[in-house]
Amino acid sequence: MTTLMIAAGSSAPDALLSRTGGVPLAPVGTTWPLCASCGGPMQYLAQILYDREAGDEEGGRKVLALFACQNDPGMCDDWDPESGGNRALLFPPTGLEPLARPEGVEEALLTLGEVRAIALERRPEDDYELALEAWAAEAERSESSVLGQLGGQPSWIQSDETPSCPSCARTMPFLVQLEEGPDHNTAMNFGGVGRAYAFVCEPCNQASFLWQC
Repeated sequence: MTTLMIAAGSSAPDALLSRTGGVPLAPVGTTWPLCASCGGPMQYLAQILYDREAGDEEGGRKVLALFACQNDPGMCDDWDPESGGNRALLFPPTGLEPLARPEGVEEALLTLGEVRAIALERRPEDDYELALEAWAAEAERSESSVLGQLGGQPSWIQSDETPSCPSCARTMPFLVQLEEGPDHNTAMNFGGVGRAYAFVCEPCNQASFLWQC
């Protein structure tokens, strides 16, 4: 089985749902992430709500927030999970509020140009590429309407780059894969033709994010 993430129209920019673009939600006191390379504020890319594993002691849902530096694309290593040019943050789904934006920074450097809600579509195919093609054919929609997948196995463009947890050093489980988006004017920048991959270590409350093209 493959769980596709489908572009489901626009949503409120601060909605507590899975979406690309809009305003990041975070616990009170959270500051806007800064790039470790250039020091500038990162661009907010996506928010993913997901259910924790049934065996997890805390249970319930969590929120994954993804950021990447767009102050000078190509100069900061925002594709590398350890470079400090991107950030993946985990939050509980309660007590969140819109994150205050840094002053004096262009809107285009902080947020995407459009908010897209994400709907989940379960497919019988185990292979992501086959699931994507089959869904597009059956739904009579463009393959670009598929924004990625939740769970399953990553469909790598290059070689396997599964990261290790920075806290416990164990291999991090795969959580979500993202496509750039259907409109290049408001798309996430993963090299123009790339995909992003996020991994989560629940015991350590750590997440890592990288992209390939």
